Amino acid sequence: MTGKTRSRSGSVTIRDVASLAGVAPITVSRVVNAPASVKAATRERVLTAIAASGYMPNLVAGALASNRSRLVAVLVPMLTNPLFADSYQAVAERLAQAGYQVLLGVTGHDPRHEEALLATILSRRPDGLILTGVDHTPASRARLQAAGVPVVETWDLSAEPIDQAVGFHHEAVGALLAKRANAGGYAQVAQVAVDDPRGTRRRLSLSQALATLGIAETAPALFTGLPSLEQGRQALCQLLAQTKVRPLLVVCTSDTLAHGVLTEALAQGLAVPGDVAVIGFGDMAFAAHTLPALTTIRVDATALGHTAAELLLARLAGSDGEPQQRDLGVEWVERASA
Repeated sequence: MTGKTRSRSGSVTIRDVASLAGVAPITVSRVVNAPASVKAATRERVLTAIAASGYMPNLVAGALASNRSRLVAVLVPMLTNPLFADSYQAVAERLAQAGYQVLLGVTGHDPRHEEALLATILSRRPDGLILTGVDHTPASRARLQAAGVPVVETWDLSAEPIDQAVGFHHEAVGALLAKRANAGGYAQVAQVAVDDPRGTRRRLSLSQALATLGIAETAPALFTGLPSLEQGRQALCQLLAQTKVRPLLVVCTSDTLAHGVLTEALAQGLAVPGDVAVIGFGDMAFAAHTLPALTTIRVDATALGHTAAELLLARLAGSDGEPQQRDLGVEWVERASA
C-alpha cells in the first residue's frame, strides 16, 4: 500500500480503507461492527481492503462509543474433551456469523478458578457470557448478576439460573442408567468417576436409584483431575479386587474412562460383556469404534452449543423476560459393551 493511503501519523484510517474499497466510511464501520447488515459483495470488497491496508479497528474506542464490545466470553472446563470442543466450536461459529468475537477461558472444573477468570473477563466489558455448568461460587454469582450482561449456563439446568440455561438433568441420567441396569439383570454395579460436579450428580443419582431397586453397588473408583484412559484401566483393577460377581456392570462418567475400562478388560482376557459390561457417557466419536463398541449416553454437543449461542444473541438483540431454560435431554445408545 502506498503512503498516499496513510494518514500523516502513518496509521491506516477508516477513511483510507473506505477510499480503497470505494465505499463510504460508515460502510467500513458497519462491516467491522455489524457485518450481517452489509451486502455480501460489498462486505467482501471492504474486507479485502482491510486486509490489503493492514487496517486495525479501534475496538476499545468503538466499545466506549456504542457501549458494545462485540466480545463474548465462553468458559469451558477443558479442551481435551471432544464434547466441550464441539460445543465451543458451534458457539464460536454462530457468534462469528453475527459479528462477535469469542474470548475463551478454561476453568479446569474449578469454581475458584472460574471466579478469578470472571473477575478478569468482566473488566474487559464483554457483551455476554456463556458458562459451563451452574455450580458457581457466591462471589461469581454476585459478580455476574451485578454485571447486567446476558449469561447462558450450559451442560446443566438449575432451579435458579442466573439468566438462561441449556442442557439436561443429570439426576435423570442417573435414573435412566439404573433402569437399564435393572432391565439387563445385573446383580452388581460399580461406578468410575472423576470429581467434576455434573458427573458427581449423575453418580449419586445412580447410587440412589440402585438402592431403591435393590441392586448391589461396589464402592466406586474415584479420581481427581481430567478423565483419562489410564484412570479407567486403574479403576477396573481396583473394582475387580473388590468383587467376584460376574458379570459386573461398570458405569463411567465419561467415555474416556469407559475406554480405559474396556482396554484393561481385554488386557486381562475378560469377556465383554460376559465378565465385565461397560457403559460410558457422551458418545464421543470413538465410542462406536472401540472393541467392543461402547454402550453410552449421547449428548448432542453441537446442538447444545448452537442453542446457547441463539439464546445469547436473542438477549443481545433486546429480548427481555424471565430466566428460561432449554432441556435438550439425552439419548441411550446401546452397543455391544453392555
